[in-house]
Amino acid sequence: MGPAGSPRTPETAQEQPAVGRRPRWGTLALVGLVGFGMLRHGLSGEADGPPQPDAALSLFSGDPPPGGPAPAALPRSTPSLVAIPSIGVSAPVLPLGLDRDGWIEAPPASDARLAGWYKAAASPGERGTAVLVGHVDSAAGPAVFYSLGALEKGRTIRVTREDGRIADFEVYGVQVFDKRRFPARKVYGDTGRPELRVLTCGGTYSAGSGYTGNVVVFARMVKTG
Repeated sequence: MGPAGSPRTPETAQEQPAVGRRPRWGTLALVGLVGFGMLRHGLSGEADGPPQPDAALSLFSGDPPPGGPAPAALPRSTPSLVAIPSIGVSAPVLPLGLDRDGWIEAPPASDARLAGWYKAAASPGERGTAVLVGHVDSAAGPAVFYSLGALEKGRTIRVTREDGRIADFEVYGVQVFDKRRFPARKVYGDTGRPELRVLTCGGTYSAGSGYTGNVVVFARMVKTG
């Protein structure tokens, strides 16, 4: 995800975006998010670019794996910090809304260490699908979620909330999706328990059109504190 923009939603829960129309936001406001605006310059000089999910390890049905009863959902509270120790992430979280054109605001490009939370959806720990986003790179180099594609199943994402509670999520899938065929229902659908999605830009990169897709991490809440 680069400073050029951020995700948008179509008016209906379709897998393809509605073009040129301002979205209507329903109960599952994020069901139609369709990918990020892409960085136009960024790390074009990097030979390998950010790590991408291993295709052999990332495929799964889209349903959370069995794992017993979910911990009781937490009340709503704004997230303040996200930590992913296995890839060295510890980042402040900024609540994000929509701009006047109906696009999700991006975290400020001037501070590439920040992550963003879409505040019109579930907060991390609430029942529903919470979504965190962040830049993969910036004009200065790697950004907060540069290594997201290297995240492995079973790893922990810890979200600290303003109410002092902590929600731990276990990763159960990591995939990269073409932004033109983004599977909104699969990514944002309500599983009946507290879930988390973490997104950044992914796929291949070109100077003319940016990144071709989004890396999406699927995680479910397994512990609260």
